[in-house]
Amino acid sequence: MPAPEGDGQGSANGTMRVSNGSRAADELPTTSSSNSRTLKTSSESTNGLARNGKGLVEGPPRNYFGHAPEEVTRILIQALADMGYHDAAESVTRSSGYELENPTVAAFRNAVLNGSWSEAEALLSSNVVTGDRQHPGDGLVLAPGADRDTMRLWLRQQKFLELLEKRDNHQALAVLRSELTPLCSGQHQKLNLLAGLLMCPSVEHLKQKAAWDGAQGRSRQILLSELSRCISPSVMLPEHRLAVLLEQVKQSQISNCLYHTSSEPPSLYSDHLCDRTRFPSEVLVELVNQDQQEVWQVRFSNNGSRLASCGMDQNVYIYAVPSFEVLHRIVAHEGSDVCNIAWSPDDKTLITCGKDRYAKIWNTETGDCMRVLDRFDEPVSSCVWTPNGQSFVTGSFDKTKSICQWNLNGERLFILTRKHRTEDLSLSPDGRWLIAMDEQQRIHVYDFVTREYLYEVELKARATSLSISQDSRFLLVNKVDGEAQLIDIASRDVVQKYHGHSGGGYTIRSTFGGANESFVVSGSEDGSMCIWHKSTGIQVERVAAHDPRCNAVSWNPADPCMVASCGDDGKIKM
Repeated sequence: MPAPEGDGQGSANGTMRVSNGSRAADELPTTSSSNSRTLKTSSESTNGLARNGKGLVEGPPRNYFGHAPEEVTRILIQALADMGYHDAAESVTRSSGYELENPTVAAFRNAVLNGSWSEAEALLSSNVVTGDRQHPGDGLVLAPGADRDTMRLWLRQQKFLELLEKRDNHQALAVLRSELTPLCSGQHQKLNLLAGLLMCPSVEHLKQKAAWDGAQGRSRQILLSELSRCISPSVMLPEHRLAVLLEQVKQSQISNCLYHTSSEPPSLYSDHLCDRTRFPSEVLVELVNQDQQEVWQVRFSNNGSRLASCGMDQNVYIYAVPSFEVLHRIVAHEGSDVCNIAWSPDDKTLITCGKDRYAKIWNTETGDCMRVLDRFDEPVSSCVWTPNGQSFVTGSFDKTKSICQWNLNGERLFILTRKHRTEDLSLSPDGRWLIAMDEQQRIHVYDFVTREYLYEVELKARATSLSISQDSRFLLVNKVDGEAQLIDIASRDVVQKYHGHSGGGYTIRSTFGGANESFVVSGSEDGSMCIWHKSTGIQVERVAAHDPRCNAVSWNPADPCMVASCGDDGKIKM
């Protein structure tokens, strides 16, 4: 008797078993245009069970709402295993006939996690590249473009590091010479780095220098993750695939929500949409101090409980949020304007930058001055804290001290450059990128870890402010020509542009903000505050904020419905 339709081999991942007998339908029904209709036929097809007239018969459909059943099933099996439901995962495997991984892939996974490097290399050597005419069978199928030698290099590098961890330097040296060197042709810097690890006096020093957590840490799992990207998903699913897909769904819903104000992640149970009435578009509080003139900068503390301001007078004000009571009026730079301010990561300290050519460190609890840095030859324009809060970086028009790193005692640790003057600075939250703008039309990008100068960006107009996103991926550059640009720092590509505000000869600042940093907000020469959707570039709000100009804006990191603005009218508006 011929096999019923649907029986036989599935993919390389296993055999699809189908119950004998006919099915009511080979495909699930499509959605009706009527909202009153449900995804059921008159014969009550429900949840993978179809009535054939003689009873309910199990059997995977050929099509799951336009998705391949094998893909959906394997992803489901992986998700069940990830959540610890191993019995359920095995049950789905038995019922569907689809295996999560073939035996070779499972053996390769175990070899890497168990440190069986010879076995892992042997399995890798027997692989097949997707698209080869040879049938892959149960082998290790590589993804298109995957490089075997690169994968071997990763395996041997892990082997080398683990030998060093065991203090078996003799065997590690043999691996370096006979196994790693042939794969590192032309990579002299990498070989020198690996060779230098042989000189590490202790395991702790080895781990620190190699940025590696050891065989008993997560290093093998991280290695497997890297290797899995080189293996075809037809035989080895990328890690936590369902979680990744669901996160993409959530991010898509957030991106499509024009007035996103919820800091809570969207539910998977329903489509996401925020209420526009909660979007910050009305002035609720206006702060005016009699001796305050033009206000140039406002910044919320990292926990959102306080707000600091500075500008064209010697004072820095610190307000309580949401009462907006003045907690401290600090005479920060006597007889001089205050150019900029920066909260420490723990909000206990504030850096102020003055036109008097000083930068100072303040206790935000008491309002007392803790340190005064050595005087610069020109005004101090900007300041940023390192992520650990143990040091900070200043930017100055003083070319001899353009970018300097300081500790909390006010001692200068490093002068990064003397190549350009610095008008503004931004340091990525992960501590990798330090980006400065000069008084011309250039952006300068540094690797803050190695202090290496990476590249510069030549703009068509002078920049007025810089800001880096919380995920450390994007740089926001505001310019005098009334355009803000979103730049991918790694690729250097301009991924979005924002228009509708006006620039001019003054410093107008822009920044990221809102729930999930979904928005870009900027001041404007005409006094407006403009808000755009970050991913689409659509302007979603324009508010008449100040007269004559709106200089800076700050979005409360703890309250996605609160924005502060400041202007030349001496006012701060919430």
